[in-house]
Parts: sequence; structure tokens; C-alpha cells
Amino acid sequence: MAVPTPIHLLSAFAIVALAQPAIAKDNPDPYVAKGEPVDCINIRSIRSSTVRDDHTIDFQVNNRKIYRNTLPNSCPSLGFEKRFSYSTSISQLCSVDIITVLWNVGPGLQPGPSCGLGKFQPMEKPAK
Repeated sequence: MAVPTPIHLLSAFAIVALAQPAIAKDNPDPYVAKGEPVDCINIRSIRSSTVRDDHTIDFQVNNRKIYRNTLPNSCPSLGFEKRFSYSTSISQLCSVDIITVLWNVGPGLQPGPSCGLGKFQPMEKPAK
């Protein structure tokens, strides 16, 4: 039995990433933009994050407010892995910061592609 090489693994991730838009269409976006985008959000206020696809991460902060970050470029395998790490020397996560996709490989996580963040767009659920 052949052992998959990193090239095979990357090919598999690319194929899965291409399939993500079909999933997004089945899952309608529950939010609409509200207000002007901001450059940074306070790290201590982040309660959770939801990776929507290779371009989009929603951050929920303390007051249940959602900030959507639309990356300026696609981040390969982000939508498939749905997990990332970041490092910053200040108490804010900003549009100049870089995230790193975390690949689930074997018994642990390994760093994958690194990608730049965009601005943080405040979002809200539309009125019914």
C-alpha cells in the first residue's frame, strides 16, 4: 500500500476546497452587513469563531455581536479544516495579521498555509 506524500495530501485538500461553494449554497448566510468595517477587534472579547469557507471567518464577541472577516485572498484548506491559529504582540486581532490553517494530520495538528486577514465587518441577523 502506497503512503500518501505531501503532494497527494495537498491535491486532496485542493479538491475538497473546490467543493466548498456547493456546501455554502446549501447553508444560506444568516447575516447581513451593518455599519462600517473596522481594522481590529479586541482578542479578549472574542468568544468563538466560525469558518464559513476558504475566504470567510465569523468572529462572535462578548455582546453576541458578529464580525465577519473576508480574507483578501483564498486561504487553501481553511474551509475544509475549519481551524486556524494566530499570533499577535498586541491585544487586538487586526487586518494586518496573519492566520495559519491547522491541518489534522495523524495524532495532532500541523501548520498549513498562512493567510492575511481583511477588515472586520459588523454583521447582524436581518429583521423578519
